Amino acid sequence: MTWDPVRKASSYTVEFFENGVEDFSGTPVKSETGLTMADLPYLEPGFRGETEYSVRVKADGEGIAESKWMSTSFMTGTEQIFMPVDPDELTHNSVVLRWPAGQTATTITLTPGDMVHNVTADEIAAGAAEITGLTSETDYTAVMKNGTDTRGTISFRTLIDLDGATQVFPEDDLLALIEAAEEGAGFALMPGEYVFEGNVSITKTVSIKGVYPTDKPILRNVNFRMSQNAGLELRNLVIDGRIDEVSVNADQTIVYDEALETAYGDVVIDGCEITNYTKGVFYASNAVLIESVSITNTIYSNIECSGGDFIDFRGGMTKRLDFINNTVYNSAADRDLIRMDSGGSTNFPGNSCVVNFENNTLHNVINKEGTTRRIMYVRHGDHMIYVKKNLFSNVLANYSRQSETNIVEYSVNNYHNSPNLMDAGFSSFDNTTSYRTDDPGFVDPENGDFTVTNEDINFYEIGDPRWLQ
Repeated sequence: MTWDPVRKASSYTVEFFENGVEDFSGTPVKSETGLTMADLPYLEPGFRGETEYSVRVKADGEGIAESKWMSTSFMTGTEQIFMPVDPDELTHNSVVLRWPAGQTATTITLTPGDMVHNVTADEIAAGAAEITGLTSETDYTAVMKNGTDTRGTISFRTLIDLDGATQVFPEDDLLALIEAAEEGAGFALMPGEYVFEGNVSITKTVSIKGVYPTDKPILRNVNFRMSQNAGLELRNLVIDGRIDEVSVNADQTIVYDEALETAYGDVVIDGCEITNYTKGVFYASNAVLIESVSITNTIYSNIECSGGDFIDFRGGMTKRLDFINNTVYNSAADRDLIRMDSGGSTNFPGNSCVVNFENNTLHNVINKEGTTRRIMYVRHGDHMIYVKKNLFSNVLANYSRQSETNIVEYSVNNYHNSPNLMDAGFSSFDNTTSYRTDDPGFVDPENGDFTVTNEDINFYEIGDPRWLQ
């Protein structure tokens, strides 16, 4: 709280009442006397979450008439008392959830599955509850309640169940294992470095996953070359194109080699860090149809995009592209971010494409002075694009200058030093009243720390959630 000073006042009294209609009858639920201007802004802790309150303040002092009360109302946000999940207390089928010892709760509900755990007195005293019976490799959200009041919300992903997956160590020949894989094979990689010499042929649908999300295995100098309708799942990996101290991989991370009339399987990239590639990260120049491409919770950096665009569909297409909860920085200085040419719709008539671009943080992307490059260079014959809650910083791109680009929704995006994205001089621009232009106040962007200190951006949950507080 803050307020303007009152002449001759020596202190101030503040009272809080649990209602949102500025009804100050009865006894306040909280009060404080003797406050001075040196105490401002004044922070009062200990309110219930998701609750309406009224507050009033008056000035006190000797020799002055009693001050009038000044009042307002507010609603508290959702309380969060969960502590981060300890990686050592997370398995493929269980998790230990912790909060400050002694803090009261009645239930913890986990979704999916709507599993309800009744919190015991011993668990309250310890500030910890073990939840068992979970499914491996599943994204869970746990909500703690005290009666009807939310006390905490936390998300986590259970680990891989090695039963059925091939456990791989850095000393193993991962390339040979992939080339010999059966359809649907899964590889669970232990921490360490796996060095390739460039191309890895993906001819069957496989999954390659790090066992521990907090200690990701490193795949160095690898290009995944797709053929024979294969799908690909990459999770919890560091994929680094660096060859040595001076050289980086000259190609894209994923390349589709074989033109086919039937669709390729899904591509899923989740929880990865992908860095140091010259041409881009995804290339479908040939006539290929992909069922879906999902890229989530991934950090991209130092993707030069020399000789290609960041995500680049030319003769190919996907029916759905989800690019959600990602961070991209120091990449594609003068190339397009997402390119989809009309060749895909020509090669596969009757197939539409939906692009969901949500909750991403972009910094120093398409930032060459004078660039005319685009975030959405999409000319596919039948497509719809949704752009929601993205944080752009130091981005000089426009959304699109092609009339064929169909962005059907912009919602609550933030443009810091990114003027062309809401410039009516381009055919596609954010023409809503919901966008913001706040400085996110990144903690250390030069070293890849995009933690947001701006209160409004945090409040509206704009950008990659990993950086929000």
